[in-house]
Amino acid sequence: MFRITIAYNHPENPDAFLAHYRSVHAPLTATMPGISSFEWGVSQTLDGSTPAHFVVGNLNFPSKDEAIAALGSPEGKAGGEDMANFAGAGFVMDMHEVEVA
Repeated sequence: MFRITIAYNHPENPDAFLAHYRSVHAPLTATMPGISSFEWGVSQTLDGSTPAHFVVGNLNFPSKDEAIAALGSPEGKAGGEDMANFAGAGFVMDMHEVEVA
């Protein structure tokens, strides 16, 4: 399995971020061709301190080639363009092959 993880920085308006992410971006991401699963959540810490990121999303694909194809698809491009609508505080994107112990 190949995973893309996107960790979003803390926005100025968390409520607006979440409203857009829930109603627009997450449904758009879930329609990417070849995606095996997509999950996301608001970051937390065990001690209640502010976490490094606000929201983290994981997109899972059967292979790296399928992830690349999905990002280049109309749905993938639309998701990339939508980032400007809510992710103004920035984000970090990591990609990796998932290994199971």
